[in-house]
Amino acid sequence: MAIEFKPSPSLPPPSKSVGVVAWIRHNLLSSPLNVVLTAFSLYILYLTIPPLIEWGLINATWTGTSNKACTGGGACWAFINSYFEQFMYGFYPSEQTWRINLALVILVLLVAMFAIKKINKLYLALVIILAYPVLAYYLFSGGVFGLEPVETAKWGGLFLTVLLGVIGIVASFPLGALLALGRRSNMPVAKSVCVIFIESIRAVPLITILFMASVMIPLFLPEGLNFNKLLRVLIGIVLFSSAYMAEVIRGGLQAIPKGQYEAADAMGLSYWQSMSLIILPQALKLVIPGIVNTFIGLFKDTTLVYIVGMFDFLGRIQAANHDTKWLGTTVEGYVFAAFVYWIFCFGMSRYSMALERKLETGHKRN
Repeated sequence: MAIEFKPSPSLPPPSKSVGVVAWIRHNLLSSPLNVVLTAFSLYILYLTIPPLIEWGLINATWTGTSNKACTGGGACWAFINSYFEQFMYGFYPSEQTWRINLALVILVLLVAMFAIKKINKLYLALVIILAYPVLAYYLFSGGVFGLEPVETAKWGGLFLTVLLGVIGIVASFPLGALLALGRRSNMPVAKSVCVIFIESIRAVPLITILFMASVMIPLFLPEGLNFNKLLRVLIGIVLFSSAYMAEVIRGGLQAIPKGQYEAADAMGLSYWQSMSLIILPQALKLVIPGIVNTFIGLFKDTTLVYIVGMFDFLGRIQAANHDTKWLGTTVEGYVFAAFVYWIFCFGMSRYSMALERKLETGHKRN
């Protein structure tokens, strides 16, 4: 007797609400301990979020010319509103800030052009790395094409923070890669130089390097020869970050199987060909979290330039807190600074996660 199999009727897909309930039960209420922890977390949120909303939004003061206007019992955001331009641009002339905004718009447009498939990505990257910095420098400093000269001593605020962070990140990455390759090379002299440089830089804090770059280096230069303070600070930041970047990249190089090196040799590739085409791409993909972590740390470490007399974003907020008209607004200044730094660091973190997913080539088991 033949057995006839009938196909089971297709079930409708689970509704979204069922998925949410299942997720809550699986992640938040799966055990008595998780139930207790979830209840405790909700209680902490209940104690903290409503007072923060009341302080930061409901009872906040948004306009005013001094702390006397802040009588609502909440946050005095009028302080941020009053100093907002200085927090963004430092002492850069107000009528010239359009140059900074124009440079930012140009950079955003150049980066957005990577999404256009018909554009050569290599040429576009060379334009951003080589041509754009020259254009941005002349826009910022002026003195050409009828632009008013603006000395670097007036650069400050978030503009200076982003400038130090971006230049430090862009310049330290290739230098760190070269140091990592040198430390793993078979050339004794090059390897020794790289090891001494990396270990010497990592053995001292960044504030020491900034102090040496800003104060001590001019004492050893010949009379009449001097570098701009901003340039000296940038050199110190790049050297410091490149040492840490080298160790991150070296970890990725050590994680590459020996067979990859042997395969490159079997194909007859030269050292630089094998590194640029086979080894480094795999190593960099493995250490994307470490690289981004170094970038985030560097971006936050730029606040130390306040020690050498440069008013970056946080330094400008700290200086504004000493204004007698705005005494008692320290909390608002630091909350604003924390929010801005969080936006930048969270953005870099999310971008690194998206880049990891894009470059994922592993095969997952079902």
